[in-house]
Amino acid sequence: MRNRFDLIILGGGIMAGSLAYNLLKDGYTGSIAIFEKDRTYEYSSTPRSEGGIRQTFSTEINIKMSQYSYQVYKNFEKEMAIDGDLSLIDFKQHGYLYLLNSKTLPIYKEIMKIQESLGVRAELLNQKETKEFFPELNVEDLEGSVFDPDAGNIDPYSVLQGYVKQVKNMGGNYIYQEVQAILSEQQKITGVKLKNGEIYYAPVVVNAAGAWAGELSQTIGLDIPVKPLRRQLFSVDTKKKFQNHIPFTFDPTGLHFRSEGSKVVVGWANDVPYEYNFRLEKSLFEDKIWPVLAERSPNFEQLKLERGWAGLYDYNYIDHNAIIGGHPSMEGYYIITGFSGHGFQHAPAAGKGLSELIRLGKFETIDMSALSVERFAKNQLILETAVF
Repeated sequence: MRNRFDLIILGGGIMAGSLAYNLLKDGYTGSIAIFEKDRTYEYSSTPRSEGGIRQTFSTEINIKMSQYSYQVYKNFEKEMAIDGDLSLIDFKQHGYLYLLNSKTLPIYKEIMKIQESLGVRAELLNQKETKEFFPELNVEDLEGSVFDPDAGNIDPYSVLQGYVKQVKNMGGNYIYQEVQAILSEQQKITGVKLKNGEIYYAPVVVNAAGAWAGELSQTIGLDIPVKPLRRQLFSVDTKKKFQNHIPFTFDPTGLHFRSEGSKVVVGWANDVPYEYNFRLEKSLFEDKIWPVLAERSPNFEQLKLERGWAGLYDYNYIDHNAIIGGHPSMEGYYIITGFSGHGFQHAPAAGKGLSELIRLGKFETIDMSALSVERFAKNQLILETAVF
């Protein structure tokens, strides 16, 4: 039947792509439909992200997911090739630099012990070494820094399209319609209802709707702690150029900046009310961000704000980490959301893990059971301290 599938995925972003790809690659023989409301992905979170990837987390589960995903991204262009055409993703491996003051240095020294035990490469620099590494920085208020040499950033839209093309090539079905509600009967998933009134049937529905995941879950009366949270990014051109490529640099204030060609991309993790808001506030840059930038480096004193954009986090407002797994109150209902800014870098691992859970009933490659939805009721939260 045209409107009947074995598995439906809500949302067509990178989580959906990774999950569908891993299912098909790993031997899932059922029919798969991926519902995405906008085939242009104009407001999708994936292409609006910065595409940063790192292994320097503080929890074992996040580090292991990063390590797996890093290996996937290293081989992505060849793995996703179709008929010999590489899936180019522009992987720039310029590293992450965490600037540390007297408060954050002791915290990060403890984090580095966990990282080292899991094989993560990271280098602790003192104040002088930080200045030598990044000469244009003002380091007077810093105690030092940590440099992650394996980190970098990738073009997220290219990765997304790589997954989409491969999934279609492997037999997955993308349906560009908006889902209005998830359907169920007697605590079992039955399918979805579209905004145009059509109904599609499936015994398994995966909520990979990102910032919209919480709202969709409420249509079957199940709350998951995910809300949309706006993040804004600004691209600037400095009159005085930096000597070297700027790594993804995190300031103790929460500000971050990195090179993008000859420009610099800047962001600040300032919270705004939960809403589907894509408006860019130039006043935020002018009034709050620019003064902090200028304090950190004289190269930022004269600059031109060229453009900016806003995107949405699928923000887990309880412990800010992913929610991956089946819902205990609804048979056939799976969740892969709540990454709170870590989605792009964890997508390959997350898709692999949920594929295993759906096909085999258990995780094999990485045990992701700590990220289950049940952890909130049990108060077994995943607390990540490597956040600036």
